[in-house]
Amino acid sequence: MIGLLQRVSEAAVRVEGESVGAIGRGLLVLLGVERGDREEQADRLLERLLGYRVFADTAGKMNLSLRDIGGGLLLVPQFTLPADTRKGNRPGFTPAAPPVEGRRLFDYVVARARAAHPVVASGVFGAEMQVALINDGPVTFWLQQPPQQGDTLQRLQ
Repeated sequence: MIGLLQRVSEAAVRVEGESVGAIGRGLLVLLGVERGDREEQADRLLERLLGYRVFADTAGKMNLSLRDIGGGLLLVPQFTLPADTRKGNRPGFTPAAPPVEGRRLFDYVVARARAAHPVVASGVFGAEMQVALINDGPVTFWLQQPPQQGDTLQRLQ
């Protein structure tokens, strides 16, 4: 499972012109589900997102987490993150989880996030979305919790 996190001053997602999620200061996370991902990867990635120290403390060092600052978390599904881009001019999407499994795990992460953190918003799985953000820094990190070893080998075949 992949989380591309961006520290933001604010972020919002719209579907068909309607706002479906917005946050102030916090993290916008584009979430990609890979073939072979399970709840274990989702739980570990969420724990890392909530505890990842990307916000400045009083000394200006990145020592505070989303939990520490009480910031918002905006989760946006993005099936293109696991794409295979190793060759050619067109990405391959076989590394991404099938849509039914991707939706299930995205919904799982959103539900777990809402149970663990007070300010959580989300995009809509499978929808055409417009995402707006003010990247603070800019600060952007790629976090990945790889699928289980056997699943990774199967995914690459």
